[in-house]
Amino acid sequence: MNSNAENLRHKIAREAATLLYYGFEKEYKQAKLKAAANLGVHVLPNNLEVALELDAMAEETEGPARTERLIQMRREALGIMKTLKAGCPVLIGSVWRGTIRRGSDIDIAVYHDAPAEVVELLKKTELKISRAQSMSVTKHGKAESSFHIYAETSTGLHVEIVVRNAEEAGRKRKCETFGDEIRGLKIPELEKVLRENPAKRFLPESGVST
Repeated sequence: MNSNAENLRHKIAREAATLLYYGFEKEYKQAKLKAAANLGVHVLPNNLEVALELDAMAEETEGPARTERLIQMRREALGIMKTLKAGCPVLIGSVWRGTIRRGSDIDIAVYHDAPAEVVELLKKTELKISRAQSMSVTKHGKAESSFHIYAETSTGLHVEIVVRNAEEAGRKRKCETFGDEIRGLKIPELEKVLRENPAKRFLPESGVST
């Protein structure tokens, strides 16, 4: 790729990241299309390019407080995961990767055949559950069902817990944003991260960066 094309992709990725960061767009695809239209071009960067720009923008805008918030979110995630340990919980999303920004929530995947039991476990904690519902999406022509629990911690952090069938534990999933495998962190792995390097980042270009 020549330098002019590279610079153009970078500009569009930055514009798309701006639209996402400030809430003008919610989805990557729409943000990229609007960014290209705003700049009067027809080149689109990939989702990874936009995600890295979005990460850089959050770092520039939010500064050291961002790192402190990440560590807090990981600690609170660990507490929730321990409550749900029977469902083999995995921390995923931006809190796993270390790419949080303002408005990010804690995303946890749980593998359990009885979502109602997961809800009951959470009701015994300090979490305030706002909504719990089944959802179905079609990916690559195949329907996937899951149960989503939306809640808030006592410190005001938002949490989304996705309950999948127990047989799906260990199934490999591709990240549509970063393009790599969603590995996440299980309880022992998250404990190790918090103990050794609480702000550790997990990005695809180098596997793991600190």
